[in-house]
Amino acid sequence: MIRRILGRTGLAVSVISLGTVEIGLDYGIPVGGSHGRPEEAEAARLLNHALDMGINFLDTARLYGEAEAIIGRALKTRRQEYVLASKAPSFHQEDLTSAQRKQKIGESVKESLRQLQTDVIDILMIHSAPQEVIVQGDALEALQALREEGHIRFIGASVYGEEAALVAIANGGYDCLQIAYSALDRRPERAVLPEAARHHVGIVARSVVLKGVLTYRRRHLPPELQPLVEAADRIEALAGEEVTSLPELAYRYALAQSPPHSLLVGTGSIEEMEAAAGFVKKGPLPSGLMARIQALPVVEERLLNPGNWPAL
Repeated sequence: MIRRILGRTGLAVSVISLGTVEIGLDYGIPVGGSHGRPEEAEAARLLNHALDMGINFLDTARLYGEAEAIIGRALKTRRQEYVLASKAPSFHQEDLTSAQRKQKIGESVKESLRQLQTDVIDILMIHSAPQEVIVQGDALEALQALREEGHIRFIGASVYGEEAALVAIANGGYDCLQIAYSALDRRPERAVLPEAARHHVGIVARSVVLKGVLTYRRRHLPPELQPLVEAADRIEALAGEEVTSLPELAYRYALAQSPPHSLLVGTGSIEEMEAAAGFVKKGPLPSGLMARIQALPVVEERLLNPGNWPAL
């Protein structure tokens, strides 16, 4: 498995990382009335198989239901084999003092440590950090204190939107960011990716297939999201014989940029994980196909954030 250095963390991470929301929660576009969340035994098999394949970067969060606990039980004897990223809520929507907010973040991280059955989390991110949380600074201060105590090694933020990402990069306190980036959502190419490279901030790309839009699952989306389906169809029509599937196109498109340093595969399926790993082995898309995709208009930006979608 190809590895890249995750910005100034210096961590060598597999170019494919395993996202674990789907082993902890019902998530994604349901097909046949089911989200396909695996039983714990199957989730454990997935996690161990990922390590066996050379995927050494796992992403989870306190808010991913049972995901942290499942990882802790499944991989407690293999902790030295992987880089672990988790996330803590910012609690910014609660009416708390600065001291109370820092305390709750600290409690969240310590609960993550307990569930994950580990003494240290390699990367702790603020979950879905809006721009105001980054500017306010309380959450960052809480994580810095936890790092001084030895509970975490590096600090990051999972962000939505270009402005929040650029503010976090400029802040200087965040070693890496998790951002949405795909062949559909190419906005980070304008400024976020170049600025991250300039400041040596690690970038993890999530939503590479945009929660399933860049797969067959898009056929199960409601009418309100038809513009996304049509945009995905236009991208697929460009592929010709150069790729075998739309998911392959999606992963190889994102692979062409560095950053991102790692592409997050959020799945509960061994088959999907293996397919993604196979796609990146083929390398980036040809430059001509990249250019044709980049020439397409970006779909209505509001629809690129799954948080704005109707309930699925």
